[in-house]
Amino acid sequence: MEVIPAIDLKGGKCVRLYQGKADRETVYYENPLEVALMWERKGARRLHMVDLDGAFQGSPQNKAVIKEISSALEIPIQLGGGIRNEETVSELLSLGISRVIIGTAAVDNPGLIKRLVKTYGDSIMVGVDAQDGLVAVKGWVESSTLRALDLVREMEQVGVKEVVYTDISRDGTLQGPNFDSTREIAENTGLNIIASGGVSSLEDIKKARELEGIGISGIIVGQALYTGKFTLEEALKI
Repeated sequence: MEVIPAIDLKGGKCVRLYQGKADRETVYYENPLEVALMWERKGARRLHMVDLDGAFQGSPQNKAVIKEISSALEIPIQLGGGIRNEETVSELLSLGISRVIIGTAAVDNPGLIKRLVKTYGDSIMVGVDAQDGLVAVKGWVESSTLRALDLVREMEQVGVKEVVYTDISRDGTLQGPNFDSTREIAENTGLNIIASGGVSSLEDIKKARELEGIGISGIIVGQALYTGKFTLEEALKI
């Protein structure tokens, strides 16, 4: 199981949002490259990046920063935020991104995901962002009537191997991930599930580690690292 540090990009800076709300923003680093290199130096085996401007606007907006970071790092980078067509997928992979995370398009156009998986294989991941068990889309500002588990099952059928599951109500809150929902999805599918949203303590890392046997392949950590709740080295030791 991997502990994956998160970098959220907004206006070219490294920020964190509270429950995904654009008006609840805290800037942690003016230069995201600086923090990306720091996480690699501290032992991260993978980096999670989200282009928040892209998620809200429907196409990646921080390409210069994304290219700068992907060119400088040796570890793989997974990126989400506004990736809604094959042209964008191709462009981001050409910039050096290892895996692209698709959210809204997985709900709106499952056939696209099937075609992308056929072409790009394991470079295609899906981000399932849910509130009260229902999937949210378009930068989390719109709700759907689709159950998170149903979407994950559909993605499994089209060939997706790994999913990032985020409970929006926990994201950026330091209240701990929604392990019940994460466990339900892992137990009812054969996919690798990366848990995300609300990690607050080393106990959360331990809980995720205990669920590795049912398919939890990683846990994304953002706010807790940036506010000093624990260090990446401590999390990696677990």
